[in-house]
Amino acid sequence: MARSRTGRTLITIPISHYCEKARWALERADLDYVEKQHIQVIHRLHALRAGGGKTVPVLVCPEGVFGESTEIMEYADRVGSAPSPLFPRDPDLAAQVRALEHDFDENLGPHGRRWMYRQMSDEYELVRDFGVANIPAWEQRALPVMWPVAKRVIDRILNITPETVQLSIERVEATFDEIGERLSDGRRYLIGDQFTAADLSFAALSAAVLVPREYGTPLPQPELLPEPMASKVLELRAHPAGEFALRLYREERTPKMSVVAA
Repeated sequence: MARSRTGRTLITIPISHYCEKARWALERADLDYVEKQHIQVIHRLHALRAGGGKTVPVLVCPEGVFGESTEIMEYADRVGSAPSPLFPRDPDLAAQVRALEHDFDENLGPHGRRWMYRQMSDEYELVRDFGVANIPAWEQRALPVMWPVAKRVIDRILNITPETVQLSIERVEATFDEIGERLSDGRRYLIGDQFTAADLSFAALSAAVLVPREYGTPLPQPELLPEPMASKVLELRAHPAGEFALRLYREERTPKMSVVAA
């Protein structure tokens, strides 16, 4: 079984874009860790047992337990060796980065997730093929029974209805339009002249609607997705904000993590 040399363990739902935020930050900072993946709903037990709350990611390390993706980015910035800080040392730039990062956390992340889960909730084969490869064996065996229950729980927790799903994709599109306008002056990054937590957060949290190939765990590409999801993914990939996020994945994302099913 793989083990982290430094005792860091990251507990995740593999497809979660908030977990992707944490993975990306740790890997960019060249911090060794082992990822332990779990299926939705069951992940709550593992998060609580690790000392976090009911959500993932949870990072357990010698320095403590960090139960939010932003906390994990901040930790990576403090102790890692990234080529540039995710949170700039300049206070004004740092404040701008934090404001954007917080907005993406509160809006883009939840709305993209709600839309994605509704599109995928009836696609059991895709969930089986892409969502559970490294979860514990007992969770894999139980998936056929657990998934219908998990779907109902997810629908309730995320408040998934036809009306809320439509609202969510409209909110995602509005965020993309705002980012596209920000990028219209030709800048390469959202704040300043270096890659920051704002860029990482936008790219990671937009992954729910862009399914980038470079994501930290394999995602089904548009040719495998159901309609109308596939068409919307292609549309958003062609948006200036979508092109920006995908460029960040190509240029800035270098997965290095170890994954164990345990």
